[in-house]
Amino acid sequence: MSEFVLSEEHEALRLALRRFADEQIAPHAAEADELGEFPRRSFEAYRDSGFIRLPYPVEHGGDGGDMVAYAMLVEEVARACAASSLFVLISRLAVSPILAHGSPELIARVVPRVVTGEWQGSYCLSEAQAGSDVASMTTRAVRDGDHYVLTGTKMWITNAGISDFYTVFARTGADGARGISAFVVERDRPGFSIGKLESKMGVRGSPTGEVVLDDCAVPAENLIGEEHAAFGYAMGALDGSRPIVGAQAVGIAQGAFDVAARYATERVQFGSRIGDLQGIQFLLADMATRLDAARLLVYRACAMVDAGAEGTSKAAAMAKMFASDTAMAVTTDAVQVLGGAGYTRDFPVERMMRDAKVTQIYEGTNQVQRIVIARRLLDEYTGA
Repeated sequence: MSEFVLSEEHEALRLALRRFADEQIAPHAAEADELGEFPRRSFEAYRDSGFIRLPYPVEHGGDGGDMVAYAMLVEEVARACAASSLFVLISRLAVSPILAHGSPELIARVVPRVVTGEWQGSYCLSEAQAGSDVASMTTRAVRDGDHYVLTGTKMWITNAGISDFYTVFARTGADGARGISAFVVERDRPGFSIGKLESKMGVRGSPTGEVVLDDCAVPAENLIGEEHAAFGYAMGALDGSRPIVGAQAVGIAQGAFDVAARYATERVQFGSRIGDLQGIQFLLADMATRLDAARLLVYRACAMVDAGAEGTSKAAAMAKMFASDTAMAVTTDAVQVLGGAGYTRDFPVERMMRDAKVTQIYEGTNQVQRIVIARRLLDEYTGA
């Protein structure tokens, strides 16, 4: 990919992904939202399509797709169903620290199962008093012979109760960032359970809940990397996943824009299409421009991650922040274009508006993203 133009291979992939999402993901989206149930048929279609292998390394059974291809996968699924895009991205996030820092044995035990869809994974970082302030976590892991015993509760965990393993961050040392380690915790470990499942505004087909660890013992070989080093692992994983959340936001916004633009060509008022009214045209023009700008920021950040370029953290934060703010603005305007119809569940834009909100919150709130961006900018100007 050049800086601004996608390759023919990427464009062909987008067409294939869009066809798949329209035919096998979109039909289940409204039901998953209405019932608040995991869209299992969508996941099975995703698993069987082969696209599940796209964002994983070839040496572990994946297709070795680049980050832009991965972003496109999440974007196109989110365009059809935001809840389904979460099972696309959350398992990849869960294995990210394992791939980067895990032992060969741990990688071989976990990653191939995720690549085939046999296992799904969750990423367990947040706690009730440790959301944006990750270093304040209180979940503990104590070495006991050839095991670690984990105690604590993780909050707002995506795919809670669905996933087969959980990448859990816990304190093994002193307070602060330097005392955190990471572990693979399989769902069948004694002392592991799922607590409260949240009733949410949006992405209702993706369960979010508590992971409870009550003297949960895991083998020492389930430690990811080194003791006390996992705060860095978590931040590195977030730098890679924030552009993907940006891609999810772009997909939600694109889905809403498509509905609004189509409606503007069909709805007649005052003897002409509402798309001929300047007020609607201005809304659509602003929506489309924001969408293109957000997509470019996302793809740039993804390309920088692939290249190992300097400044990835700032670019990732910019992509996530701008794309999620765009998703909220575009979905809100899409409801406005449809008027009263947009406020009903006869059209998907009200669902998309509810779904968009969480992209401004998770993977670091947009206020946190602004802090990251500002600090990186100031570092550049002070030579730090």
